[in-house]
Amino acid sequence: MLKNALAALVLGSALIGGQAMAADYAIDKQGQHAFVNFKISHLGYSWLYGTFKDFDGTFSFDAANPEASKVSVTLKTASVDTNHAERDKHIRSADFLNASKHDTATFESTSVKSTGEGTADVTGNLTLNGVTKPVVIAAKFIGEGKDPWGGYRAGFEGTTTLTLKDFDISMDLGPASQTVELIISVEGIRK
Repeated sequence: MLKNALAALVLGSALIGGQAMAADYAIDKQGQHAFVNFKISHLGYSWLYGTFKDFDGTFSFDAANPEASKVSVTLKTASVDTNHAERDKHIRSADFLNASKHDTATFESTSVKSTGEGTADVTGNLTLNGVTKPVVIAAKFIGEGKDPWGGYRAGFEGTTTLTLKDFDISMDLGPASQTVELIISVEGIRK
């Protein structure tokens, strides 16, 4: 789910950057230059942070025609990592991600709308825990250019907030823990 959001963010940011030519990109998973992170309040007393270790995605964008941009991300829900094995096992359970039944989360963009210099709202369908809902990722273009290995890269960041009950996650950890913030940072390599 987070990965999908990330991909959408990347696309929207690229579109707003205005410097890149129309191109297709693969998210740089191999080089560890992409992250789908999250934070959620722990009972209203502190923040719990986590990440998803396994996701893939692509994006295409054309700065001259942002509406034609696309983003697609697939994330393995069992790859959740909060640096605590027992908690990760609980998050993978039916109480939260139900990873044994819904082993992937996906994001497919449906539109990109510029919101200012280098920023955009990337709207798309997020499928998580077997439920598909529209989400909006606030995206920001970070930069683009040639890399030292002869390739060309573009990078973005974005955030969105999900309400757990919207995705049939019914575990109730109290009023401060009803939403989770996704923090996405991606770098794509032009194909």
